[in-house]
Amino acid sequence: MSKTSFTAAELAERLGGDLRNCPGDRVLGQVLPLDQAGSGALSFLANPKYHARALQSGAGLILVDPGTDLGDRPQLVMKNAYWGFAQVLGWLHPEPEPEWSDAPVHPTAKLGRNCRVAPGATVGARTVVGDGARIHPGVHIAEDCVLGEDCVLFPGVVLYRGTILGNRVRIHANSVLGSDGFGYVPVQGVHRKIPQVGWVEVGDDVEIGATSTVDRGALGPTRIAAGTKIDNLCQVAHNVQIGEHCVIASMTGISGSTTLGHHVTLAGKVGTAGHIHIGSGSVLTGNTMVGKDVPDNSFMSGYLARPHKQWLECQAALNRLPALVKALKART
Repeated sequence: MSKTSFTAAELAERLGGDLRNCPGDRVLGQVLPLDQAGSGALSFLANPKYHARALQSGAGLILVDPGTDLGDRPQLVMKNAYWGFAQVLGWLHPEPEPEWSDAPVHPTAKLGRNCRVAPGATVGARTVVGDGARIHPGVHIAEDCVLGEDCVLFPGVVLYRGTILGNRVRIHANSVLGSDGFGYVPVQGVHRKIPQVGWVEVGDDVEIGATSTVDRGALGPTRIAAGTKIDNLCQVAHNVQIGEHCVIASMTGISGSTTLGHHVTLAGKVGTAGHIHIGSGSVLTGNTMVGKDVPDNSFMSGYLARPHKQWLECQAALNRLPALVKALKART
């Protein structure tokens, strides 16, 4: 059921919700985040962390769970607002059919000067490739992508539809940009897919190692800003925002909607919870798991992450435990 817009009353009927503070004939043609939605857009509140943002939102309609108090905001109250959001997203933004061509480079694609596209590589419809790009064998660039000047994509790289690369971006073998984010909502014991309708944006001079993945945003972009370097085997989830000149080492996983400031260093096997912020200039040492916001210029270690000095003190105390136990036994 694909449509370009719904009235609020139609959505209330289809989703089985209770319409409040909203005229039934209000037309809604987009699904947008709370802080971006205007009167013609629908948004949702499923995480209490964003309650204040919902109160300030200009959205024409906000999907909410029962018991949520948004005052005079226009809202549609339903049993599972997250599932309602997923359904409307699919109705308004159906996944487009791929546009394949017998030619390796689609007739509507545009290649800049001095580009080289190797045998076995494909370039999709309406994609624009900047001057001097090098597209190695087995690369697949889907529809509506944009590549800046002097980009290099090594064998097996995949860019899903709508991916945007700046100038001088280097992506190593078998990395994937723009795959669906890991978004599901449980409905009566079944995990239902949340359509992922965003895209990926990569700034100038970014380098991404082999076999890393950057998921498209659920709504809007996943962004990697200029100068950032990402190692092999890293995962950047949907709607993550990475600042300029960050360094992210191998086997690191950044969960959805996490933001990094500028000049952040994540050592190997760092993991983050979702919806947190890691401040500019911060360093997280290897195997650190961070579950809450990190202030600027922090030096963090451990599981869960804590100030590095405190973590070292804990490790030192742990190493002294056998001697302490022996001493206690000797006294008894």
